[in-house]
Amino acid sequence: MLASQVQDVVKFLDMTQKIIKYKKPIIITTSLVVLQLLFGFDAKFTIINIIWLFV
Repeated sequence: MLASQVQDVVKFLDMTQKIIKYKKPIIITTSLVVLQLLFGFDAKFTIINIIWLFV
């Protein structure tokens, strides 16, 4: 039982490290989706934000 808890903690820490590594793309993607839902779809805005993901 202890071994499975340790594995769960290791998986959580690994996931946390990935979130920290990809923080900028996650924030941009989330804000893009929220803004698209609030103001409607805008292709130009979407393309600009997708380009920001690669900068």
